[in-house]
Amino acid sequence: MKKIFLTSSFKDVADMLRTFLNEELKGKTVTFIPTASLTETVTFYVNAGKKALEGLGLIVDPLELTHASVQEVHDKLKKNDYIYIAGGNTFFLLQELRKLGADKIIVEQVQKGKLYIGESAGSMILAPNIEYVKDMDDCQKAPELTSFEALSLINFYPVPHHTNFPFKKAVERIISKYEEVLPLLPISNTQAISVFDEEVKVLVRTDCL
Repeated sequence: MKKIFLTSSFKDVADMLRTFLNEELKGKTVTFIPTASLTETVTFYVNAGKKALEGLGLIVDPLELTHASVQEVHDKLKKNDYIYIAGGNTFFLLQELRKLGADKIIVEQVQKGKLYIGESAGSMILAPNIEYVKDMDDCQKAPELTSFEALSLINFYPVPHHTNFPFKKAVERIISKYEEVLPLLPISNTQAISVFDEEVKVLVRTDCL
């Protein structure tokens, strides 16, 4: 049974994770993958996401793919209770996930029921294909990427940061270009997408209603 929690800005919706899971989070371990941020100049969200996870009582175990061994990737993704992938460049993220086979392990673990938490790029990477992200991310930052086929753990296409600066115009371009050909699911920074088995919901932070 799949358990997936997708966000634009995890720190803004972290409290909803507890409600979605309906289980004790304190003491659980989460593999934390910040790799997508390595190509970016603005990266404050990585530490913000880490602190938000720790604020929920989780033990964060970092896994930076460009410096990891195949064995380390295998051990952490299989051993820890949850998987979290932070935001950044979606194309670079896919490139690095493939290099060590992390993509296949993540798919396997999520299909077995392990919770997956995604933020921005970490959310879009679960779509069947990430070509639609070109209006938001620079695909040239992943020169070794040979295909845009992604993890395909969901059958829709998340569009994070809907209505939020500085991505508002990029999101509008994506929606304008693809809304008639792809099942897009835009979310703002104060929304999250929950996937429980095949049930998909858009969650809204209650103080934003």
